Amino acid sequence: MNQPAASQSVSHPVTWLYKCYCDPSLKPSIAENLETLVNRLEKLVERLERSISARELDIANRTFDTVQKRASLTAVTETSTGNDILEVTNLSSVDLQTEKLNQRIGRIEESLSRINERHSLSSNSDSQAEQQQQQQFKDGSLENIPTVLDDFSSLPPPPPPLELSMSVLGYQDIINGPLSQYLALSAKIGGDVAKHADFVKKAFDAQLQYVTLATQCSKPDQNKQMELLKPTSDQITAIQDFREKNRASPFFNHLSAISESIPALGWVCVSPTPGPHVKEMNDAGQFYTNRVLKEWKEKDATHVEWARAWVQTLTELQQYIKQNHTTGLVWSGKGAAPASGAVPPPPPMGGCPPPPPPPTFDMSNMSLEGGADERSALFAEINQGENITKNLKKVTADMQTHKNPTLRTGPAPFKAPTTQLGSAVSKGPAVEVAKPPVFTRDGKKWLIEYQKNNPNLLVENAEMNNVVYVFRCEGSTLTVKGKVNNVVFDSCKKCSLLFDSVVASVEFVNCQSVQMQVLGNVPTISIDKTDGCQMYLSKDSLGVEIVSSKSSEMNVMLPADDNGDYTELPLPEQFKTTISGKALKTVCVDSLG
Repeated sequence: MNQPAASQSVSHPVTWLYKCYCDPSLKPSIAENLETLVNRLEKLVERLERSISARELDIANRTFDTVQKRASLTAVTETSTGNDILEVTNLSSVDLQTEKLNQRIGRIEESLSRINERHSLSSNSDSQAEQQQQQQFKDGSLENIPTVLDDFSSLPPPPPPLELSMSVLGYQDIINGPLSQYLALSAKIGGDVAKHADFVKKAFDAQLQYVTLATQCSKPDQNKQMELLKPTSDQITAIQDFREKNRASPFFNHLSAISESIPALGWVCVSPTPGPHVKEMNDAGQFYTNRVLKEWKEKDATHVEWARAWVQTLTELQQYIKQNHTTGLVWSGKGAAPASGAVPPPPPMGGCPPPPPPPTFDMSNMSLEGGADERSALFAEINQGENITKNLKKVTADMQTHKNPTLRTGPAPFKAPTTQLGSAVSKGPAVEVAKPPVFTRDGKKWLIEYQKNNPNLLVENAEMNNVVYVFRCEGSTLTVKGKVNNVVFDSCKKCSLLFDSVVASVEFVNCQSVQMQVLGNVPTISIDKTDGCQMYLSKDSLGVEIVSSKSSEMNVMLPADDNGDYTELPLPEQFKTTISGKALKTVCVDSLG
């Protein structure tokens, strides 16, 4: 009979077991040992399935597979004869391997017995400890239980269970992703940017705590929410205050980009669409991030990456809200919100101070006898009769004003003091200090202030949510290209406005001699405390509503034909009011000219 090759083996452990039981040449003692070994392994697997440690079960399954493979490689070989007869060789090595496997399985059984005994004693002695163990099992803290499987100690530990909700994990991804990159680049830039980034980090950490709390508690009332949001709002205020205190910083555009967009963290208070709020704040900050890109693009690429990292942070925040809090922050917990801590409640708004205590009187120095003497002296003085007038001074004829007209002129008029040069010192109105002109954009607001005799003021690339505010300008002309939300002229004199269209209104407040012309559409024109306002309308704006109060010299110019001619119509300034029953009826008084 040909001997089988040592390198050949069965292809599967089940085939090996079948051949072991069916082969008549195998010794009965070896077959019995193998059968006993398999039975013990099966019982061991059942005990592991009932064990509290999933890690031990995984290790035991690997042990079972290893035992089968090693046994198949050492105990059974395939023959290559023409009759395909299987023979078993090297029976002494099978006995040795069986003995080693029996010893290792015995160690596993002893370890499981000690673990089960320890947990059974703990559960019988104290039910509260059992609940704590179950909670630890949920938390995945049994990973530290020691094992006696020395041969397999190098296996990697199982992954920790997902303890946090998807909402918290998603927010942590933002902090560990683009926000972490923004913080690293801020530290690299240094200076005011690095200091500003510290406040931003604290703001995001405070909001992470708030989002985590929302997964653990039910939604509290509004006052409680304000208390819980106070750490986040304090950091937002600190971020904006830092920008205002460092306007002279060389990184002012960096600070402004963060300050204008950091209110995006207020999405937790926005309902039912918090996502668009974050996008709006991100767009407001991009005005300054574009300035950073323009200024540092050719100088230092770090600033460019810094701006992109911050924009990406808010972009991913918007995506996170869309996935987890589409209609507002979700309060998915069942517990009550924690106490507000040591933060005292704010004082009541509009409260009056307590009244002063009533005055105290010293009664020890008062006596009834002294008061009686004073009253007696007073009555004695009154009861003098004719003698009571003997001390009065007599008015002679030269003292009487009706007989002496010269006495009616009164005191001499006041004369202003003079200086050493002889000119009178006048107290006229104070001369207004001239301020530098301003033309800037602050987020969604265009600020145009203190412009004088400037006919080339131009607002370009305006958006529909922008507001144009003109203050204390004189002799200037403003042109607004594009459609904006609102245009306001405040305390302006001899100024002109030319614009395409507005969404809301055009307002004139405390102005003198102003005029406007609309090329597109304007829904409302508001005039308050203004003297002299000329309004040139287009054919698309004939449905305008004009609201005026305390104003004069207001004229509306209506387009007459395509030649550019206008028809001038004055707005009424005089009204007539009559009484109708218990109500007043007011009508305009038409001009008689």
